[in-house]
Amino acid sequence: MAPGERSEEVWAWYTAVYEAVQEIPRGRVTSYGHIARLVGKPECPRQVGVVLKHLPSRSVDPSKKSATYHDGNVPWQRVINAKGSISPRGPTGASRQATALRAEGVEVERGPMGEYSIELSKYGWFPDELPSEAGLVESESEDDEGEEEDEEAAAYHT
Repeated sequence: MAPGERSEEVWAWYTAVYEAVQEIPRGRVTSYGHIARLVGKPECPRQVGVVLKHLPSRSVDPSKKSATYHDGNVPWQRVINAKGSISPRGPTGASRQATALRAEGVEVERGPMGEYSIELSKYGWFPDELPSEAGLVESESEDDEGEEEDEEAAAYHT
């Protein structure tokens, strides 16, 4: 594998994280650990942070196509640490995240040490499963019924 290329397993992990983060409702936040749990890797909250750190920027050049997942369609700002704080990252990263959350109506407080925090009891989003998976379970059972009907029809015609 050439440097910079990702294995299928890594792509699957990045995709799972990005798709899970896309399901966080506007004006709500969740933790790195909760995303890790929702995608089946509860032991990997730090790796969720790594995936979000590597989220590409949306291309502003009309001649260049944006990556499938980018900061314009993956609401990275909605993922914070388990204490309800924005994890520090570089000189402007936390303030940029706070600004993005405030634009969604999330109240972000600033502590005496400059840390940003969000009241999880008010803005937290912690479902037991992803909404898309809850819907998928229902559609799978409907698909199974359709397959059984197709099998019965095939058996009848043979």
